[in-house]
Amino acid sequence: MTEGRAESIATGLSAAGLATYLTCPRRYEFARVHGLEGDGDETAIDDRVALLRTAICDALRRGNTDEASLVDAARERLEALWADHDERFHSLAQRRHERRVLEATLEAYAERVGVDHAAGIDRLAADATDGGLVGPGLPLSSAVSVPGEDATVTIDASVDYVYADGSSVVGVRFVPTLAPLGLLRYRSDWEGAVAEEFTDHFDPDAETFEPAFVGTLFETAVVIDGLRNRCDRLGLEGRTCRYVQIPLADRSGTSVNWVRETVEASLETVDLTEPYLDHHTYGMTHEHRNRTVDDRLAAVVSRLSERAFDPTDRWDDISNTVCPTCEYTVCCQDHLAQEVRFDG
Repeated sequence: MTEGRAESIATGLSAAGLATYLTCPRRYEFARVHGLEGDGDETAIDDRVALLRTAICDALRRGNTDEASLVDAARERLEALWADHDERFHSLAQRRHERRVLEATLEAYAERVGVDHAAGIDRLAADATDGGLVGPGLPLSSAVSVPGEDATVTIDASVDYVYADGSSVVGVRFVPTLAPLGLLRYRSDWEGAVAEEFTDHFDPDAETFEPAFVGTLFETAVVIDGLRNRCDRLGLEGRTCRYVQIPLADRSGTSVNWVRETVEASLETVDLTEPYLDHHTYGMTHEHRNRTVDDRLAAVVSRLSERAFDPTDRWDDISNTVCPTCEYTVCCQDHLAQEVRFDG
């Protein structure tokens, strides 16, 4: 890649940035290229997820592998973090309720997967040549070759911890909900509906516009490749790699007894490796990989390197689904040109 092309890609290309670009190239330009992305965009839900993420990871780092000890350690850490949490609630009763929801989520996590994951971290630590298994925010990176260019571009992502599950190394990331996954939440195979929706998103003659869905598949590709690179550094070559998301703010699994002031929660997890995995590619490479997703990812990175921020080819979809809630419409030439027109 020439120096000019290399410099044209915004510093710190990430899986999250790719999702923004897929949603609207112009939004990416404003946020990532011109540096207009705000620092205070996180919601109260994001902040609470961050508290839980930190509490769980700190408890896992202590090496507790039984349920009671894991829950006690996480609850103790959450208590300290909650004392400094300055979110505004309309009453003390609401603050106490939200605290109970977080504690119920901790218990559901430990019961559903936490004990098994803690044991898997222990097993992986025994085999790894170095630490760095528990975050939060363990950095990963994947090098993507740009089509037609003799160079690669690094894309960053992260997981909150990694653990061993048989011969696989699994990366886990805590998220608020699984809603953005769309079809990926309910399908376990690439062949069929998942492959069709992915390819239709890039077909100008199709009506499909699913940037969050496509962005998740791109993120999965980046994370799994990043995990392979991390395994190489940890002396864990030859392991297959998988990627799991766990929601920490999904109220659909929460049951509240307002009389007794108790909260119970259940937890759903999604292994994104299965709907991402192309078995034809796997049969040839023996790696969890999807050539269709990888090729399209490289094509999108190439468009980014060319500073292709014109959304014209998907403008109808973007204007209908993205613009109504976009914070950049006040300075977006594409939006303003549509809104301000002269008859005749």
